[in-house]
Amino acid sequence: MLSILMAAAIAAAPPPSDNVLGLWKTETRNGVVEISRCGASVCGRLVTSDGLKANPNLKDVNNSDASLRGRPLKGLLILGGFKSEGLVWNGGKIYNADDGKTYTARLTPAGNQLKVRGCIFVPLCKTQTWTRIR
Repeated sequence: MLSILMAAAIAAAPPPSDNVLGLWKTETRNGVVEISRCGASVCGRLVTSDGLKANPNLKDVNNSDASLRGRPLKGLLILGGFKSEGLVWNGGKIYNADDGKTYTARLTPAGNQLKVRGCIFVPLCKTQTWTRIR
């Protein structure tokens, strides 16, 4: 009986939110990030930015790992490892190419906006509001 109740509870659980999927304009440098499904998680790749429009061959020169400094910024995976918690995606990571560091992150969709919170550690966090392009 317990296994039947557990199976019913799992079946009734809401599916992970797809509200984060799509193209998003960042707050800085006219960046555009495409968020898509990556298995049970979501991930995001840098599509374009002011810098990439000026020089499509920009590299990840600020990466704290010197061996990664030659990789192109265009198409770079900057979001990943999130777990769905209802409408919020939590426990993921966000990479900031400006300083070459990776931070813990949370994604919270709100209509045509996405709250993207990155933290060195809580409470040292910064939240950006991204706007849906499509």
